[in-house]
Amino acid sequence: MKRLLILGGTGDAVRLASLAIDLPGLAVITSLAGRTIAPKALAGAVRIGGFGGEVSLVEYLQTENIDLLIDATHPFAARISGNAAGAATRVGIPRLMLIRPGWVRSDLDDWIEVESVEAAVGAIPTRVERIFLTIGRQQLAPFASLADKWCLMRSIDPPDPIIPLPPGELLLDRGPFSLEQELQLLRDYRIQAIVSKNSGGDATYAKIIAARELGLPVIMVQRSIVPEGDRVGDVLGAMKWLRERNSNLMRS
Repeated sequence: MKRLLILGGTGDAVRLASLAIDLPGLAVITSLAGRTIAPKALAGAVRIGGFGGEVSLVEYLQTENIDLLIDATHPFAARISGNAAGAATRVGIPRLMLIRPGWVRSDLDDWIEVESVEAAVGAIPTRVERIFLTIGRQQLAPFASLADKWCLMRSIDPPDPIIPLPPGELLLDRGPFSLEQELQLLRDYRIQAIVSKNSGGDATYAKIIAARELGLPVIMVQRSIVPEGDRVGDVLGAMKWLRERNSNLMRS
């Protein structure tokens, strides 16, 4: 049996594992960082917890005799993607990045594009008093300085109690969200601006459409530069790459 390691944490990783498990002669292992308390069920074996850096990932790949590596982490998981690129090169195994395309600004969107979450704090217009933060529970601390603002903070799991939070309300929920849901949410909470990462995909894009329809500004955090290497934008592309590499390994 050849062995595939999927670095997961996204819906695409879940779908990929469910398809890859049916390929002949291939054992599938998905690694999760453990940041989500109740992750979605996964096909194949599951490993929970970070690797602790590139060197530790190299050791894991060697110890577990991993033959193929697919990085299907969140588009903003820059550190693990960099570690994966370095580790796969050092071990000498094929690596693929499954990274969904980012959202594209339309002429009707009012985006304020920034390079980091920290920069987003300073980019919020002065006139805005009520903000919808959809950046994940681990990056809320920079907004604690906004003592004169009110923030609706949505995440799948609650933030760590030691993380300082801005004034406002915490909303625990998991997408996908419909346009009707997002429009109602923005109206009910009288939101005046949204802070979002450019994560791409369909699960949370409705909030961007809702902001467009309501004429709200979106402070959009852009992605970091990803490592060089094979790259696809969807699960079907990843499966095509995987079938080709798996066939080559089976013949060798």
